[in-house]
Amino acid sequence: MSWSIIIILIVVGLIFMVLEILVIPGTSVGGIIALACVGIAIWQSFAAHGMIAGSITLGITLAVSFIVLYFSLKSNTWKRLMLTQQNTAKVNVINEDIVKPGIQGLTLSRLAPAGKIEIEGQEYEAHTFGEYVDPGQKVIVVKIEYNKIYVKPI
Repeated sequence: MSWSIIIILIVVGLIFMVLEILVIPGTSVGGIIALACVGIAIWQSFAAHGMIAGSITLGITLAVSFIVLYFSLKSNTWKRLMLTQQNTAKVNVINEDIVKPGIQGLTLSRLAPAGKIEIEGQEYEAHTFGEYVDPGQKVIVVKIEYNKIYVKPI
């Protein structure tokens, strides 16, 4: 077996070892695959390249395994990959003193069948009952249900 295949087996084994510890713990599938890949790679390095090459491969694999485990378990390693932005989206907050059935508004975007409308200077998300309404059209609020404003064109 060539060195490139042995190295690929060791790398795949190390990847599955990290996956078993961090991502899919308890299933043992990743651990079995990791053990098989690394074991076959070391066995083949002994069988194909002799005792000295096999011992060197075993030592390097053990050292690299400990280094990979050390860095994968450090918290700073994963902080670089974490999402740090906060979601600032908000629910359609409806001021019931301003927005009530029967009040008129103006579409800011196309309602197809949902979009933005403006009522007394405030922007809201609104829905129609299936029809499309172009921007700049006047609409009337028909009903409000669970923070959803339903409108129809005038």
